[in-house]
Amino acid sequence: MEWKLRAMPCRSAQAKTEEVIVEKDGRLDSVIVSYDHFLALKAAARPTAPHTQAQRKRAFDNTYKEWIAAQHKDVEENGLWCNGIVAW
Repeated sequence: MEWKLRAMPCRSAQAKTEEVIVEKDGRLDSVIVSYDHFLALKAAARPTAPHTQAQRKRAFDNTYKEWIAAQHKDVEENGLWCNGIVAW
């Protein structure tokens, strides 16, 4: 969901050339930037991040394949860590 808000004229003009820092109750709250700067930040945020669940799973499996193989080997050799434990 995107909100379209009217910015104060002087601040929106200033944001076209530099970032405008907004304070609320003396604390930093947000930053106003130009739309071009926003698009550049958005494009640089996650350039190669997978988008679908299947892509994320493949990326995870590929990154941690040695650890996953070690876990499978441990379970095959020793069984589950909770075998024999009974909660009464």
